[in-house]
This record gives sequence, C-alpha cells and structure tokens, in this order.
Amino acid sequence: MGDVLVLSPPSGHQESSFDSSQGWQVEENDHPIEEVRLMLDPSDNPNIPALTFRTWLIGVISCMLLSFATAFFNHRTEQLSIGSVCIKIIALPIGRFLAATLPKKEIKYPFTNWSFSLNPGPFSMNEHCLITIFASVGAGDLYAMHVVIIVKVFYHTKINPIVAFLLAQTSQLLGFSWVGINRKILADNPYMWWPENLIQIIIQNILLISHFFRALHQKEKRKKGTITRF
Repeated sequence: MGDVLVLSPPSGHQESSFDSSQGWQVEENDHPIEEVRLMLDPSDNPNIPALTFRTWLIGVISCMLLSFATAFFNHRTEQLSIGSVCIKIIALPIGRFLAATLPKKEIKYPFTNWSFSLNPGPFSMNEHCLITIFASVGAGDLYAMHVVIIVKVFYHTKINPIVAFLLAQTSQLLGFSWVGINRKILADNPYMWWPENLIQIIIQNILLISHFFRALHQKEKRKKGTITRF
C-alpha cells in the first residue's frame, strides 16, 4: 500500500474567498491526509442551490425505484444489479428538463413563513450529486430482510409483518445510533479516513462525478459543424 503521508492543513479552520467575477463566496476546507487532499476538491460554493424541489422529486423517486429493483432482483437465480450510475446518467436530462419547464413560483408552507421555489435556476452539479446519493441509498440492501427470508424459506415459519417491520427499522436505527454516538471519532475526525471507501469513491465518483459531471455541466465553445470533446 505504501506510506501514508499525513500533513497539517494550510489552516486549522475553514477558509473563505470571494470570487469578484461571479459574486460568490467560495469556501475551502482542506484535508490533512495527502491522498484525500489530492483526489478531492476542497472548495465549495454554498450559494449554489442544492436541496431544491428538483432534488427531492428526482431523488425520492429514484430511491424508491432502485429500492424496488434491488428487492425484486436480489433473490433471483440470475441477479440483475442496477446501480446509482444509471441514475447519474438519467437524472441530468430530467433535471435540465424540469429547469426549463417548471415555473419560477414560490410555494409557502402552511402556517409558517417558510417558502421554496419550484425552479430556483439552472440544474446544478450539487443537485446532481445529491440525487446520486439518494439513488445510492435505494441501491443498498436491507440486511434484516435476509433474516425474514431465511426464517420463511428454510425454517418454514412465518413472521408477523409488524415484527418484520420492527426488526428492519431497529436494525437500521441501531447502526445509525452507533454512528451518532461515535460521530466525533468516526465521522467528524479528518484523520479517520477510510481507504476502502476511497477506492469506491475515487474510482467511481472522481472519474464519474468530478470529470464526468463537470463535463456534462460545463458549456463548451465549439466551431459550427464540429463535434464536442465529450
């Protein structure tokens, strides 16, 4: 694997820089691990809308579809795996279509002063990434279902649907609880990095998200009659 070089970040706190050309305040939060710092972009623009109506609409539907597909094909002899990469490709034209057709109307929550816009602007890369996260949640497997299926198939015993539902919920919430208890050690600590996750994230997300997403979202100037580099 080689040596792991741990360096102190350029600053111990989050930095902000103002882009006068765009009127944006770009936040930079560098990582102390060199491998992570070289592979991930530390800058972020918090002014770009992320949790929009389009994100929730496409994300929830994609999560539901992938959850159904995973549960339906997971127990077949010839399994069919549908990953979140499919949603990455499909979500872009759908998001741009919604950005071009949805009205720019403010919707107010009843009995509150909060409101949201159906169409806050062009479909952004932040929305695209969040929709992919929604889809990846649906593409995951619910391990508690294996217990229910094994009891029914091999032990010929039926489990009450309420008991099966509680088993699935408690097993999921137990994992989230342990993550919450150890959040400062396992999640918030920048020195607690996970090389196994880096392999999956970097190979899939850096190639498919950073370059692939940026290539899809950036406009390229080309001469008339020529094809794009993408």
